[in-house]
Amino acid sequence: MSRSIFQFFILIAFLFNLPLISTAQDSYLSVKKVSFKMPGELGIRADSLQSEFKAKGLTWPARYMFIRSFKYDGQLEVWVKNDAKEKYKLFKTYKVCLQSGAMGPKRMQGDFQVPEGFYYITEFNPNSAYHLALGLNYPNASDKILSDPVRPGNGIYIHGSCVSIGCIPVSDQDIEEIYIIASVAKANGQDFIPVHIFPVRYNKKSSWEYFENYTINNLSLKDFDLRLKEAYDKFEATRQVPIILIDPKGEYVID
Repeated sequence: MSRSIFQFFILIAFLFNLPLISTAQDSYLSVKKVSFKMPGELGIRADSLQSEFKAKGLTWPARYMFIRSFKYDGQLEVWVKNDAKEKYKLFKTYKVCLQSGAMGPKRMQGDFQVPEGFYYITEFNPNSAYHLALGLNYPNASDKILSDPVRPGNGIYIHGSCVSIGCIPVSDQDIEEIYIIASVAKANGQDFIPVHIFPVRYNKKSSWEYFENYTINNLSLKDFDLRLKEAYDKFEATRQVPIILIDPKGEYVID
């Protein structure tokens, strides 16, 4: 390795506050090693992120990250903070390129549904066919109870390339930003990066009207999604991610 290339990787490690070799192991999540595809381009993107954070009065690098996605509204939010006791602040809202399926949770392989519920990032894939990808823990404990016991489906990602069936696709530029922020948070000790996926923005009039009309004859779906709303409302009130439990029936319990 030439000296200039070696110095470049030292610079990248410094920018992200990473060791040159990272094992990123933890006791309860199977999260892959934090690594970067196209380090030069992502290094430039990191510089841009640093400037955006500063312009918005946020501290770079973010040590805590929280993601919310809204299926009907086609949006994904990234929230950040730097201390566990701080309130989360919104960094940016990204456009979700498209959503497959309809309102409601994913319940079986091949239903083309984007999941709804409470998840976390379990995989960093810098070599994805969709540019970059962040894997989610679908099926979670609730899904395993309520979904098809044999074929619940799997392989749900937030990824680039703006194409997908059942995942959450964004543009390549946007996934680079989301991937970098998640990687930095992971490298700084946030093993659990939560991702909440909602059917609609509950506080947006047109979205709420769509939700009411869609669920008018499906009370079980309405009950399920109103349970998700409890977590949405609690975060809106506190700007802290609520504790979410799962009862023996697979239903979410918001603490």
